[in-house]
Amino acid sequence: MIGVVVPAHNEEALLGRCLASVRAAAADPQLAGETVHVVVALDRCSDRSAEIAAAHGATGLVVCGGNVGSARDAGMRAAIAAGARWLASTDADSVVSLDWLSGQLVCGGDAFCGMVAVDDWLDYARDVRDAYDRSHLRRDGHLHVHGANLGLTAEAYLRCGGFPPIVAHEDVALVDALVACGARIARCAAPIVRTSARRSSRARQGFGDYLRALEARVQSVAAFGSGEPHPADPVPVAQGP
Repeated sequence: MIGVVVPAHNEEALLGRCLASVRAAAADPQLAGETVHVVVALDRCSDRSAEIAAAHGATGLVVCGGNVGSARDAGMRAAIAAGARWLASTDADSVVSLDWLSGQLVCGGDAFCGMVAVDDWLDYARDVRDAYDRSHLRRDGHLHVHGANLGLTAEAYLRCGGFPPIVAHEDVALVDALVACGARIARCAAPIVRTSARRSSRARQGFGDYLRALEARVQSVAAFGSGEPHPADPVPVAQGP
């Protein structure tokens, strides 16, 4: 069994699209009919997120940790308890590719670190998009870590201690723990996940905050001529510069 975990805090606007893409990935013939168990970790939701999860055949798990680390961890442990051998993580504002799960399973590692592309640049200027693309070249061996495109074996998850209960960078902390316990990390350019550039992001210090900081930096360069920006990763990388 494969477990898919999606943390959600009042995500009724985007959750259905995410879960529809996960359902499509679960039907990939390359999975040979293996069961895919989807857990939506409903963190203090007061909207229709629970109803949407149920409508898409996902298990709704009510959590009250108040942080994305706790939500992801609760979902992962529920998937393991249901019998999952491989765990995949994405976000409610993201859309996974059709080969998302099958591609993770053949990555050749104990864990998979994938990349994300922005699905809807909204009102961001072209120079912000260009700066993002320059710092996120799609290539194997990249050092990016995104909770929206992660996967690992259930054994590795339990061995490293899982997602810590923190409000941001829980994905980086997980990968750091995996590296520390000797897990093999496959850092692959594909399969990719498309995510939202929404300005009303749920997690502080997450991807939305990164894009806004990148925008401010690019605007500063344009205004003061301080040189070409070299943006950092959306979150601190697990290893390397």
